[in-house]
Amino acid sequence: MSQIVPPPRRASRNPFPAALRTAFRIVCGAVILLDELVRPLYRPLIRRIAELRLMRAFEGWIARRSPYLVLVLIGVPYIVVEPLKFLALIGIANGHAKVGALAFLLANLVSFVLIERIFTAGKAQLMTLRPMAWLITTAGAVRASVVSWLHLAELKERLRVLARWARLHWR
Repeated sequence: MSQIVPPPRRASRNPFPAALRTAFRIVCGAVILLDELVRPLYRPLIRRIAELRLMRAFEGWIARRSPYLVLVLIGVPYIVVEPLKFLALIGIANGHAKVGALAFLLANLVSFVLIERIFTAGKAQLMTLRPMAWLITTAGAVRASVVSWLHLAELKERLRVLARWARLHWR
Protein backbone atom coordinates (compact mmCIF):
# COMPACT_ATOMS: atom_id res chain seq x y z
CA MET A 1 0.00 0.00 0.00
CA SER A 2 1.46 3.37 -0.97
CA GLN A 3 1.23 6.52 1.13
CA ILE A 4 0.15 9.82 -0.27
CA VAL A 5 2.93 12.32 0.22
CA PRO A 6 2.00 15.99 0.04
CA PRO A 7 4.03 18.11 -2.36
CA PRO A 8 6.90 20.01 -0.75
CA ARG A 9 6.14 23.61 0.20
CA ARG A 10 7.89 26.12 -1.93
CA ALA A 11 9.90 28.73 -0.13
CA SER A 12 8.60 32.24 -0.58
CA ARG A 13 10.71 34.16 -3.02
CA ASN A 14 9.84 37.48 -1.45
CA PRO A 15 11.45 37.96 1.99
CA PHE A 16 9.53 41.21 2.54
CA PRO A 17 6.43 39.64 4.22
CA ALA A 18 8.61 37.66 6.63
CA ALA A 19 10.62 40.79 7.45
CA LEU A 20 7.40 42.73 8.04
CA ARG A 21 6.09 40.02 10.38
CA THR A 22 9.36 40.02 12.31
CA ALA A 23 9.39 43.83 12.60
CA PHE A 24 5.75 43.81 13.73
CA ARG A 25 6.54 41.21 16.40
CA ILE A 26 9.51 43.22 17.64
CA VAL A 27 7.45 46.42 17.85
CA CYS A 28 4.57 44.64 19.61
CA GLY A 29 7.00 43.05 22.05
CA ALA A 30 8.64 46.40 22.80
CA VAL A 31 5.28 48.12 23.35
CA ILE A 32 4.06 45.34 25.63
CA LEU A 33 7.34 45.38 27.55
CA LEU A 34 7.22 49.16 28.04
CA ASP A 35 3.56 49.07 29.07
CA GLU A 36 4.22 46.29 31.58
CA LEU A 37 7.18 48.14 33.10
CA VAL A 38 5.39 51.51 33.30
CA ARG A 39 2.05 50.16 34.59
CA PRO A 40 3.19 49.73 38.24
CA LEU A 41 3.99 53.45 38.38
CA TYR A 42 0.36 54.28 37.62
CA ARG A 43 -1.38 51.50 39.56
CA PRO A 44 -1.98 53.54 42.78
CA LEU A 45 -3.28 56.48 40.74
CA ILE A 46 -5.56 54.22 38.70
CA ARG A 47 -7.01 52.72 41.90
CA ARG A 48 -7.74 56.17 43.33
CA ILE A 49 -9.32 57.41 40.13
CA ALA A 50 -11.44 54.24 39.83
CA GLU A 51 -12.78 54.86 43.34
CA LEU A 52 -14.02 58.36 42.51
CA ARG A 53 -17.78 58.70 42.36
CA LEU A 54 -17.49 60.56 39.05
CA MET A 55 -15.48 57.70 37.51
CA ARG A 56 -17.91 55.07 38.79
CA ALA A 57 -20.78 57.07 37.27
CA PHE A 58 -18.85 57.38 33.99
CA GLU A 59 -18.20 53.62 33.92
CA GLY A 60 -21.88 52.93 34.65
CA TRP A 61 -22.87 55.23 31.79
CA ILE A 62 -20.49 53.40 29.44
CA ALA A 63 -21.83 50.02 30.55
CA ARG A 64 -25.30 51.07 29.35
CA ARG A 65 -24.14 52.17 25.86
CA SER A 66 -24.30 50.18 22.66
CA PRO A 67 -21.23 48.17 21.60
CA TYR A 68 -20.59 50.48 18.65
CA LEU A 69 -20.63 53.60 20.83
CA VAL A 70 -18.23 51.92 23.27
CA LEU A 71 -16.00 51.12 20.30
CA VAL A 72 -16.00 54.80 19.26
CA LEU A 73 -15.38 55.93 22.84
CA ILE A 74 -12.29 53.73 22.98
CA GLY A 75 -11.18 54.29 19.41
CA VAL A 76 -10.97 58.08 19.40
CA PRO A 77 -8.55 58.47 22.33
CA TYR A 78 -6.67 55.32 21.24
CA ILE A 79 -6.03 56.76 17.78
CA VAL A 80 -4.48 59.83 19.44
CA VAL A 81 -2.63 58.23 22.37
CA GLU A 82 -0.91 55.22 20.78
CA PRO A 83 0.90 57.16 18.03
CA LEU A 84 1.91 59.71 20.67
CA LYS A 85 3.76 56.95 22.56
CA PHE A 86 5.82 56.14 19.46
CA LEU A 87 6.45 59.83 18.75
CA ALA A 88 7.62 60.27 22.33
CA LEU A 89 10.06 57.38 21.96
CA ILE A 90 11.33 58.88 18.71
CA GLY A 91 11.78 62.19 20.52
CA ILE A 92 13.79 60.47 23.24
CA ALA A 93 15.93 58.75 20.59
CA ASN A 94 16.53 62.11 18.89
CA GLY A 95 17.91 63.67 22.06
CA HIS A 96 14.78 65.25 23.54
CA ALA A 97 14.81 63.05 26.61
CA LYS A 98 12.83 65.26 29.00
CA VAL A 99 10.06 66.22 26.59
CA GLY A 100 9.90 62.69 25.16
CA ALA A 101 9.75 61.08 28.60
CA LEU A 102 7.06 63.50 29.73
CA ALA A 103 5.01 62.89 26.57
CA PHE A 104 5.43 59.12 26.97
CA LEU A 105 4.35 59.20 30.62
CA LEU A 106 1.34 61.42 29.86
CA ALA A 107 0.29 59.20 26.94
CA ASN A 108 0.51 56.17 29.20
CA LEU A 109 -1.44 57.96 31.90
CA VAL A 110 -4.26 58.75 29.46
CA SER A 111 -4.08 55.21 28.14
CA PHE A 112 -4.19 53.59 31.56
CA VAL A 113 -6.80 55.89 33.05
CA LEU A 114 -9.19 56.79 30.25
CA ILE A 115 -8.91 54.01 27.69
CA GLU A 116 -8.53 51.24 30.25
CA ARG A 117 -11.52 52.46 32.28
CA ILE A 118 -13.67 52.67 29.14
CA PHE A 119 -12.51 49.21 28.07
CA THR A 120 -13.17 47.71 31.50
CA ALA A 121 -16.65 49.22 31.66
CA GLY A 122 -17.57 48.35 28.08
CA LYS A 123 -15.84 44.98 27.60
CA ALA A 124 -19.10 43.03 27.87
CA GLN A 125 -20.61 45.09 25.04
CA LEU A 126 -17.49 44.77 22.90
CA MET A 127 -17.45 41.00 23.31
CA THR A 128 -20.87 40.87 21.62
CA LEU A 129 -19.22 42.02 18.39
CA ARG A 130 -17.58 38.96 16.83
CA PRO A 131 -14.55 40.78 15.33
CA MET A 132 -13.91 42.61 18.61
CA ALA A 133 -14.26 39.39 20.62
CA TRP A 134 -11.66 37.78 18.36
CA LEU A 135 -9.36 40.82 18.62
CA ILE A 136 -9.65 41.06 22.41
CA THR A 137 -9.04 37.33 22.83
CA THR A 138 -6.12 37.29 20.38
CA ALA A 139 -4.51 40.41 21.85
CA GLY A 140 -4.78 38.92 25.33
CA ALA A 141 -3.15 35.70 24.15
CA VAL A 142 -0.34 37.58 22.40
CA ARG A 143 0.25 39.75 25.47
CA ALA A 144 0.31 36.69 27.74
CA SER A 145 2.72 34.96 25.38
CA VAL A 146 5.11 37.94 25.29
CA VAL A 147 4.93 38.41 29.07
CA SER A 148 5.68 34.71 29.55
CA TRP A 149 8.46 34.62 26.95
CA LEU A 150 10.18 37.69 28.43
CA HIS A 151 9.73 36.40 32.01
CA LEU A 152 8.28 39.81 32.94
CA ALA A 153 6.95 38.64 36.29
CA GLU A 154 10.49 37.74 37.37
CA LEU A 155 11.88 40.97 35.91
CA LYS A 156 9.29 43.09 37.75
CA GLU A 157 10.03 41.30 41.03
CA ARG A 158 13.77 41.90 40.58
CA LEU A 159 13.07 45.57 39.85
CA ARG A 160 10.95 45.82 43.04
CA VAL A 161 13.77 44.29 45.09
CA LEU A 162 16.27 46.64 43.46
CA ALA A 163 14.01 49.66 44.17
CA ARG A 164 13.63 48.63 47.84
CA TRP A 165 17.37 48.16 48.13
CA ALA A 166 18.00 51.57 46.54
CA ARG A 167 15.52 53.29 48.91
CA LEU A 168 17.17 51.72 51.95
CA HIS A 169 20.72 52.56 50.86
CA TRP A 170 20.10 56.09 49.60
CA ARG A 171 18.54 57.39 52.80
